[in-house]
Amino acid sequence: MTTLLAFVFLLGALVFVHEFGHYMMAKRIGIRVLTFSLGFGPKIVGFRRGDTDYCVSAIPLGGYVKMAGETPDEPRSGQPDEFMSRTKWERFQVLVMGPIMNIALAIILTAVVLTFGAEVPIYDDQPAVVGVVATSSPAERAGIRPGDRIVAVGGRAVATWGDALVRIGARPNRELSITVMRDGQALHLWAKTTSEGKFDVGDIGVLPDVHPHFGPYTWRGSPAEKAGLKAGDLVLAVNGEPVTFSWQLIETVQKHTGVPVTILVSRNGRPLSITVTPTGRPGKGVIGIAIPNATKLIKPGPLGAIKMSLEKNYEFAGLIYQTLAGLLTRETSPRQLMGPVAIAQLSGDAAQLGWLPYFLLMASISLNLGLLNLLPIPVLDGGHIFIMVIEGLARRDFSTKMKEKMLLAGFVVLMMLMVTVIYNDLTRVQWVERLMFWR
Repeated sequence: MTTLLAFVFLLGALVFVHEFGHYMMAKRIGIRVLTFSLGFGPKIVGFRRGDTDYCVSAIPLGGYVKMAGETPDEPRSGQPDEFMSRTKWERFQVLVMGPIMNIALAIILTAVVLTFGAEVPIYDDQPAVVGVVATSSPAERAGIRPGDRIVAVGGRAVATWGDALVRIGARPNRELSITVMRDGQALHLWAKTTSEGKFDVGDIGVLPDVHPHFGPYTWRGSPAEKAGLKAGDLVLAVNGEPVTFSWQLIETVQKHTGVPVTILVSRNGRPLSITVTPTGRPGKGVIGIAIPNATKLIKPGPLGAIKMSLEKNYEFAGLIYQTLAGLLTRETSPRQLMGPVAIAQLSGDAAQLGWLPYFLLMASISLNLGLLNLLPIPVLDGGHIFIMVIEGLARRDFSTKMKEKMLLAGFVVLMMLMVTVIYNDLTRVQWVERLMFWR
């Protein structure tokens, strides 16, 4: 139920903001709005005020604003309050305001989250210096070593771990060029990425040179206290395997209930090897000490949050368009596309974590919605704008028949995209994937 409510609220809010942008600009210009609907299909509830019907419809997967004389094939009286009676510049303002409102919402929500404070990985903005190369990984086979600094991925420069992981993650199952700096020399290496997780994220098996600390307290009488582990110890390895993330240690501890685990820590700069035996139920072992993630809190002031939000959304916008370009060049896997089911799952997960993660997810999806609607695909806002631009350059309006063909082509493209994302969503549902004998 939490997942359903979180998804409906998220989608409803984004659609309302988008359609309100169209509605607000149409009203400002003087275009008559016939319907403002959240959802499609049969009307569930609604009311009429002035010339406009405001309603909530049965299918909550979108919404629309219906304006008088909106399409060339509709009966027109030639009145100035009809959409097609307005100038191309005025129609452009109405069309573009929906995506602009979604982009503005993304900026506002991101700024709100940053103002309250956001936890980010401590290595995210650090240079991509390799701390660990996983055994038998693509990175090891490519010749990447600990201490190498990754400076380019796929021919594009990367300055931080955040940049490097995003670029690697967007290209699963691909031969990828990796440029590293070693002893002052640039080495150009090639690694074939693997595919990790249900979202098909690319990976080459490199980890940053960071490690988690044990938390501020140890439970009295716990295995950790008896073994001599202390708050502030830097965890370097467990059972001989390097540890970068807290979940690596937690996972090992949980699997070794009643079995001794050797943890290598650094205390005051000195390495110490400590053996501890987890207690608890099988598969749920604990050692009685907090193991927080290696994160830091970003909490700028209001103006700083707005500035940082603009920078982050600009960066994310570039990544979105790079991903779309990668789909055309086959560098990006179509499996990374998400549809309603995956968004619903993410909404539920984020809502359980709290309002700030939920708002951050909403900001990300709102930015995607705004930018995708600006694509020059007929049926989308950007498609209608593109047609108007072409008409302006040609200094004549296309015929109704020509526009219908263009809209049909855009509809076919969207249906193909919808089939792809729904198929991806279904493969992420375990019981459905088991029925797909061809996978």
